[in-house]
Amino acid sequence: MRNYISNQKMKGNYHPITNFFSDAINIFSQWGFNIVEGPEIDIEKYNFDLLRIPPLHPARDMQDTFWIDDTHLLRTQTSNVQVRAMEQSDPPARLISPGRVYRHEATDATHLPFFHQLEGFAIDRGITIEHLMGTLTEFAKTYFDTNIKMRFRPSYFPFVEPGMEMDIYWNGRWMEILGCGMIHREVIGNMGIIDKSITGFAFGIGVERMIMAKYSISDMRKLYSNDYRLLKQIQ
Repeated sequence: MRNYISNQKMKGNYHPITNFFSDAINIFSQWGFNIVEGPEIDIEKYNFDLLRIPPLHPARDMQDTFWIDDTHLLRTQTSNVQVRAMEQSDPPARLISPGRVYRHEATDATHLPFFHQLEGFAIDRGITIEHLMGTLTEFAKTYFDTNIKMRFRPSYFPFVEPGMEMDIYWNGRWMEILGCGMIHREVIGNMGIIDKSITGFAFGIGVERMIMAKYSISDMRKLYSNDYRLLKQIQ
């Protein structure tokens, strides 16, 4: 397991993304979530096929993927760890997976061709959408340490049903910070789980947007500008 913050004393400050992962891991660890990691270069089987995104599916066009060759790609989401992790374990499971993902995005204040996500999923008997919404609401309240205005709204992701997005009110408008939902029964089957009483939820948090909202940063690109004045201000 990678140590996101070392115990070694050193000069300078940690980057806000490193701090986010440290804070988030600490929060979810207290709730019984364990950390798993997956490859940034993966095969389409785990990034797409087993997540109900077959060839020619419109969701592939939306992600406009960076391909290494005919079968390997830079992962477009940390969801590629879900089936991988459950192939090696049995329910119940509560896991989080931090990491970098890549998409051919038009660069602007809230989009970059690479960014960070925190994947999380729970699989057990009796998991419901109430568990999902309660977990994410409590996480947002804990991370922001305030009664930030938030909402859930319906959305579509091939690997969950139903699917939702969670928005927070930021800079005078609503901004999406994560996608989530109940893991689709077909995806659970792809994990090798045939017991129909086993259900699960999953979410993928947009790390840079969480940091923007917490520290009132107007442009995601500033996090990668190496401007020490900004980094010092938000420590």
